[in-house]
Amino acid sequence: MDGFLQTLSSSTGVCHPDCVRASNAQADYDASQSAALVAVSLISSARVLFKLDPEYTRYSAQYLVDNVGKEEVEGEMDQPHCQYTMENILRYLVENVWTRREDRLEEELDQRRHDLTVKECLEFAFKKGLPRGEHWAHLGCVSKVPPFACQIPRVPMKGEVIEATNWDEAFELFKQQPIGARLHVFSPEFYRVGEEGFYEGPSGNGTRYVGLRDVIVVEVERIEGEIVVTVQVFYKKKTSFVKVAMRSMLLPLNGVDESEVTEPTTLLVDFCIPRLSIN
Repeated sequence: MDGFLQTLSSSTGVCHPDCVRASNAQADYDASQSAALVAVSLISSARVLFKLDPEYTRYSAQYLVDNVGKEEVEGEMDQPHCQYTMENILRYLVENVWTRREDRLEEELDQRRHDLTVKECLEFAFKKGLPRGEHWAHLGCVSKVPPFACQIPRVPMKGEVIEATNWDEAFELFKQQPIGARLHVFSPEFYRVGEEGFYEGPSGNGTRYVGLRDVIVVEVERIEGEIVVTVQVFYKKKTSFVKVAMRSMLLPLNGVDESEVTEPTTLLVDFCIPRLSIN
């Protein structure tokens, strides 16, 4: 197994052609990949802050994409086809790497489970642990997970998910560590925010509601008396930082008809953190 892990580490960043094709065909935003990436980033940051890791350690987001919501098989690690043997490795390579997979690739993508949430990913990590990033496939990998991957060591994660129902509660959590949230995104306003400006939500006619996007709150400040939150967002296959105005407002979430809105809210909602057990 040590040799296998070394091979994985040395191949970090190397993509199979199937992965390249899938990435090129992928939409600008993948909800499951974003949720998994936010979850592992929150855990990595918290483990450094609370001195559980000596330095920032990258854990595998793809492990969560591959496994959260997957039906558990009792005694899986003891089954013969799940053992790390040369026979099983060769069988996997023949069936999944060395043969043409276009038809199966499309079929596997169609069979993806529901979009994951950050909370689901965190809860799974606390239940099963996480492998280090270099010991699992890259984020966006479409190759079938080898049966013997269940033998790859995982770092135990102990803790619970803490949620906040409003910004005041979320700010108290932020005093301890970065927090996860979801951002209401409107077009074209969100895409027009420059480095010096900040995102204020819908501006009027022509506004289109895009949906909720997972983010990490990394900074809170006051600008001209208004609370402005800097968030890290994984969008359009890159990482960006956006300043978000935290004023309460009526958001037309199902269109531009404000009659559909029942109560005011903020652009950031659904706050949560992974509260780690230190002992």
